[in-house]
Parts: sequence; C-alpha cells; structure tokens
Amino acid sequence: MAIYPTELELDVVLKDGAPAKVRPVRESDSNLLEDLFTRLSAETVYRRFFQTKTGLSEKELEYFTHVDYAERMAFLVLMDERLIAVGRYSKLLDEPVAEVAFVVDDEYQGRGVGTLLLQLLTEHARDNDISGFRALVLADNYGMMRVFRNSGYQLARHLEDGVYEVDFPTAYTELAREQESKREQSAVIASLLPLFYPNSVAVIGASRNKASIGGRLFANLLRVGFSGAVYPVNPSASVVSSVRAYPSVMAIPDSVDLAFIVVPQEHVYEAVADCVEKGVRGVVVISAGFSEVGEDATEQALVDLVRKGGMRMVGPNCMGLLNTDPAVNLNGTFAPVYPLRGNVGMSSQSGALGIALLDFAKRLDIGVSSFVSIGNKADVTGADLLLHWEGDPSTDVIVLYLESFGNPRRFSRIARRVARTKPIVAVKSGRTHAGRRAAGSHTGAMASSEVAVEALFRETGVIRTRTLNGLFNVTSLLANQPIPSGPRVAIVTNAGGPGILAADAIAANDLDLVQLSDDLQDQLRSILSAEASITNPVDMIASAGADAYSRTMRAIMDSGECDSLITIYIPTTSEGHEEIWNSVQDAAMSNTAVTTLAVYMTAHRNRRVDDQLRLPTYTFPEEAAQALARAVRYGEWLRRPEGELPLFEDVDSEAAAATIDAALARMGPEGGWLTPGEVERVLEAYGLTLPASKVAESAEDAAAFAADLGRNVVLKAIGVVHKSDVGGVKLNVEPDNAAAEFIAMMASVPDITGVLVQEYVGDGHEVIIGMSDDPSFGPIVAFGMGGVTVELMKDVSFRIHPITDVDAGEMMTELKSAPILDGYRGGAPGDVPAIREALLRVGAMIEDHPAIAEMDLNPVKVLEPGQGVRTVDARIRVAAANPYYIPSRHNMPGIQ
Repeated sequence: MAIYPTELELDVVLKDGAPAKVRPVRESDSNLLEDLFTRLSAETVYRRFFQTKTGLSEKELEYFTHVDYAERMAFLVLMDERLIAVGRYSKLLDEPVAEVAFVVDDEYQGRGVGTLLLQLLTEHARDNDISGFRALVLADNYGMMRVFRNSGYQLARHLEDGVYEVDFPTAYTELAREQESKREQSAVIASLLPLFYPNSVAVIGASRNKASIGGRLFANLLRVGFSGAVYPVNPSASVVSSVRAYPSVMAIPDSVDLAFIVVPQEHVYEAVADCVEKGVRGVVVISAGFSEVGEDATEQALVDLVRKGGMRMVGPNCMGLLNTDPAVNLNGTFAPVYPLRGNVGMSSQSGALGIALLDFAKRLDIGVSSFVSIGNKADVTGADLLLHWEGDPSTDVIVLYLESFGNPRRFSRIARRVARTKPIVAVKSGRTHAGRRAAGSHTGAMASSEVAVEALFRETGVIRTRTLNGLFNVTSLLANQPIPSGPRVAIVTNAGGPGILAADAIAANDLDLVQLSDDLQDQLRSILSAEASITNPVDMIASAGADAYSRTMRAIMDSGECDSLITIYIPTTSEGHEEIWNSVQDAAMSNTAVTTLAVYMTAHRNRRVDDQLRLPTYTFPEEAAQALARAVRYGEWLRRPEGELPLFEDVDSEAAAATIDAALARMGPEGGWLTPGEVERVLEAYGLTLPASKVAESAEDAAAFAADLGRNVVLKAIGVVHKSDVGGVKLNVEPDNAAAEFIAMMASVPDITGVLVQEYVGDGHEVIIGMSDDPSFGPIVAFGMGGVTVELMKDVSFRIHPITDVDAGEMMTELKSAPILDGYRGGAPGDVPAIREALLRVGAMIEDHPAIAEMDLNPVKVLEPGQGVRTVDARIRVAAANPYYIPSRHNMPGIQ
C-alpha cells in the first residue's frame, strides 16, 4: 500500500480570495466523494463522465480513492471540511503520458479551482517522470477548455465527434510561470481586500477606558473618520465612546467585514469562532500570548479555525493595520500617531517598532499608503503583503521590518518579481546572533542563516539597511526621486569642509565622483565668483545665494555628466534660508532624469510641496551618500539580466541517482557521507572529473597504484572530515615512497578507516565550490578561494539555489581575491569560463538530486586558460530529501 504523502497537503487561496485546503486523496475518502457527487448538477456530471449517472459504484469509489501517488494521483480541494473539487491523473500503459480529469462543485465553478488543480497535478506529474497530459473534453465545456488555454502550456487539440482530445507537455514553461504568478497575486489581493477596504468594522474588546489598547484602537477608528460603520463589542458596556455597544459580534444586526480582537488570550478562540459564525471576512488579533511565548499549538488551532471559516487573519500579537486611502480612512491601530498620506507601504513584525516607524515617518514627512503590523504572521505574511502592494496603485515603495521569514522561498520568489517594479527596503534584525551548526564541511561552517538572508536579499533586489535610520534615508530618496541611472555623482556646496566629507563618503560607498568636463567648468566659471572652485565638488563659497544655487544645479544636471547630484547648504547668515531652499527645490524638480539629494546641515525637517516630499533632505553628507549608494546598487540590479539555467546534455542524472539511492539504502534515511568511489561516480555523472584514484587496501597496493600511474601521488585519509588538520593529506609523494607514507598515515591519523591514493595535480589556483542545505532557505551554494585556509580567509560568495549563468559570473567577481584568477600582477591566469561552468554543473546536480545535503569540492584546481578545472578533493553528504523543499513545490499560491 502506498504511503500517504502528508508533505503534499497545502493551504491555498482561491481566485476570489477564499482560503481552501488541498490534500491527496485517501482510501477512506469514499464518503466525501459520494457527498460531492450528490451536489453535482446533471450537466456537470455529464461533462465529467460523458453520460448521465445517478451515483458512483463501489468499484468506481475504490478506483477513485486508491492511488499510488506517483503514476496515479488525485488531489482534493476542501472548504470547511467539505469536498468541493477533485483533480486526478492516471498514467497510460505504454507511454509517459497521463490522462487528466477534473470535477468541481457547481457552486465553486469559475473561482479558479480547476486551474489550481491543474497546476498541482502538472507539477506532481513532472516530479514523477510523466512528460505529458491528455484530456478528453466535450466541445461545449467552455470552462474546462478555458482552464487549459490559460494554463501557459502549449496545447495540441483534435476534435472528433464533439469531443476535444487535448494534449500538452508537463515541462514547465515561462508562460506557465507568469500565469501562475498572476493567479497567485489576484487570489491574495482578493483575500486581503476585507482587511484594507472593509465596509464595516467591529472591535471585540472595545473599552470605555481610553488608555487601554481596546479603548485607543476604537478611538483611533473614530478620530480618523473611518468611512464605514464601526461596532464596539463589550459585554460589560452598553455604550463605548458614544457609540452603542454589543455584547458579542453575533448581536450586531448588520454584516461585519473586519473584526479587531483585543481580548485576553484565553477568550480569543471563542471570539474568532463567533466571527466565523457571523461571516466576518477578516480578523486582526491584537491579543498576545501565542507562539511568541511558546503557545504554538494554541496559535495553530486559531489558524485552523480561521482557514476553516474562509477568513484571513493578521497577527496574533500585533498592533493592527491602517490604510490612509481617503476612500476608507482606516486606522485600526492603537498607535498614538496617524501618518501622512503617501506612497510608502509599510510592515513591521514588531508592534512596538511599528509605532516608532509611524512616528518617525511622520516626523520626516514621509507619507504612508498603508501599514500592517503582522506580529506572529500566523496567517497573513510579509509575502502576502508584497503581493498586495504590488497591485496597489497608491504604493510606490515598500518598507519592511523583519525578525524572521515564514517561508523564505515563497518570500524570495515573490520579492524577486515585485522588486522589478517597486523598490523594497528592509531591516532584518538578528544579524549578530545567527547560529552556526556544527558542520562536517567548510561550506556548512560558513553558510550561516545570516549568510542565507544576505544572499536572499542580494538575489531578490531587496535593499537591506543595517539601521532604521538608514532605512528611512533610503526610503525618503526612493519615494521621491528617480532611481539613479548610474554611479556618477556631482556635489554642489557653499562650504569646502562638507564638500570634502561628501567626496570621502562617495568614495567610501564605491560611487564615482565624476570629473566635470572643461566645457561644463567654463559654464560654471561664468556663473560663480572667481573664488569658487569649479571642479567636483563645486564649492560656490559661503556668499552663494539662491540664484547661484539654481543656475549651478541646472547647469550640472542639464550637462548629462552626472547621474546624481548632492546639494549641500550650510546657513552662514540668519537670512535668505527660505529663498535658497525654494531655489534648490525648484532646480531639483526641473530635471527628473537626475537623482537629487539635499544636505541641509542644521536641524531640519523635510519639506513637502503640493503635499508631496519632492526633495529628500539629510543632516549630514554621509547619510546622503549611503542612501544614494543603496539606490545605485538597486538600479544596477534592475538593469542586470536575470540570467538562465543552462541545460547540460552530457549529464547522466540517472547514474547519479542510482548511486545516491544505493547509498541511502545502505545508510538509512538519516544518510551520511558518500564513500570516495560514490563521490567520484556522482561527480563524473555531471562532468566534474576527479584525478585518477584508488582506495589502497595495503601499503603494497598503494605502491603498485602509484607505480602504475608513473607520476607523483597524493595520499588522503578516509573517514576524516578535515584531513589536513590531523596530517591526513600527504602531497606530491613519489611512487617509491607511497608504501611508507601509507604505513605512517594509518598509524598516526585518528579515526582513519583507509587511504585513498590519487594522482597529484600540482599547478593551478585553488578554489572551493560547495553547498549546504539550510533548513529554511534550501541549498546555499558557495564559491571562494579554496584550500585549508578557506574558513580563515572567508573570501567566499554565496547564492541561494538555483544559480543562473549571471549568478555564477558575479560570484567570481565578488571575491576580493578575484584578480588572482585573472593573473594579478603578472601571475598565471586561470580558466575562468571553466570555473563558471563547474559552478553551473554543481547547480544542475543540486537541482536533480535534493537528497544532496552538503558538498565540498575543495580544492578545485583552476588550470591555465583553455585547460579547464580539476576537482582534487570532494565530499558529499546525502540524506532523505524532504519533498517540501524540492524546488517545484514552491510555485503554489499557498498562504504560507
């Protein structure tokens, strides 16, 4: 009997935003199938079975419920434990093609259920070597044909006797990916609509005590002027803030879209259950006392209740949410400040920091479109909010304060797309406390969770800042100025000292203090006094007034010689400040192609024009330069090609799989390190050849193999992880000395189980290529200068799998020691294209074999250009793969 795959159970969102549960069929599901059949219309039954039917036979029920979860598979979609749809496939006997079929409850047709099932079945079939699907569809079944047409797969259709035979390959396509992303976005946006745009709100726990959280939240809803109805729920009060109160949400005579829950933890479940019964569409649980204090089971019960009721939930343990859109004016927080209306979407995992973020944004005149304190993010996550803001025309910049990731892979996939159109600025706390597990490889020791976070942000284009102050500095720039088109920076100042500080900061942040052309300098000379310096920085001297600022700024911006301009002003008199400020603002707004920043070196606030902050202003030039540098890097990421995952026609994935499967059968699901022979077979299957080698059974065996090679050899201790640390590696051993070195190594190296004799590869730069499987982020690929000092030097670049050809190239150029590979100061250059190919071959191996848990190719010898690379030493650890982390599993529009 096939083992039920619990890892394939998913929480998903339908097209209209309703949560549902998807799981594989069980043998005990006959009653569910019978119940669904009784609810189907005669038309739906005919379209599914091509005949009229009044029920399902015992034989049919057994066939439908008994699958092997590989060549025969079925997924069920349930809402509130009620089966609403079934999708299944069954492999044909003589070809790697399966017949696929669906049936959806009439009430739920047109809500994206069939599309969801097709996506799931296609992915599962692909994972089980089924290369194509075939479906028989009645010609008038327009809904089913629309599902296939909109799937993103290339269809072949043949019509005969009123029935279409539809065939298409299951191979993943770019169009299919785009269609899935669109469906996910629309589904999540619809599910969050009651949270951001409710027509009516209840506050369960509204209090007459305005100093309490429930009292403050209710007062905030009224104070801002929420556009809909507000209902206080308090069993001990008849009136709250002059509004009639109700003993429970059930007692409210009208419908309720959104409920804020501010009651003690022990009453939260009951309050949410009432909301489910009332038909509330969204809840925000302010109350604490859940997973943040170890009450995981209590929180999970709450999540199960919410999803069973078809709702979305923010929290628990949060401070609420707000939406400044005048159409709703929703302030569902207990924060003492309400932000200005603006174009920044903001989320905080910490409630207390959320209050600080709102206060700081208001003091800096940074306007907010909406804000969400997600708390424990038990249901609504940061990834969901990214999808909401991606589709929100009022949001241009997204700001996140993160303490953890719910599902890093889903966040990464969504952020990578969203950041292409809207910058994401994030502070991720916990940088200095990232634990490092005890690892059996160099890569495992270096690839900490913090490394994974940094790699995730780099790959997805998320702009990471180390401080909240830095976050607002970058946000102020991106919310109001164009993204810099390059690194060239010009500086205009009325004092030399700040100009020098700005120039130093530009250099420190790897920006280009551009040299102004002779023509531009001549133009500036005609504008400024003789004492002014017309090189970059342009020092107009202290007497410069509004006209000098305006004309100088315009001349530099219109020249096309810079991508960004930093304008510095130090008040030298008590008069003329407003006039100079206005001239700087007007000049900045005159040219939208140049990114302009102002440094107003005195206590200041940003200045708003036409209710918008047009020119970001900083107190010190270092702040401006750091913000600008991050914006420049973001612009470079936008212009960077996305890259491709190359296909290698010469790999033998089946041979590698057979070796890995045999090793796991020998070691058990916990796995372990492959033997040298197994490592060699896996690597050779992917074109990563090792030098000739043999496990020596005796000193005589070692001597004989070395003599057969006719060249010097290396002896390596088997069974020892870091061999060099304990004398377990002997290099450049002459054949005549092989026997003696064998005897010495066997006698002196602790825990040695044998000796590998290998051809000696002497020349070439040493690099490391490795992988470590992070439990949250998945495989992390490492590249750096190799050898025994790799952990000491830490000159290593990381990426989260999968890596593209562009990633591989960047990993090499990011190293401080990268010039060595290009022949630094007359040294021998290495075969750089061969390194890139080796990285990509490792990536292909990781993609094909999720059982690979850890890998070190160290050292890899980089030979001269055109000579390739040689993997001199390698270790691979395998373990039974968790199917949840197989890459194809992460394309689903799941809630988590």
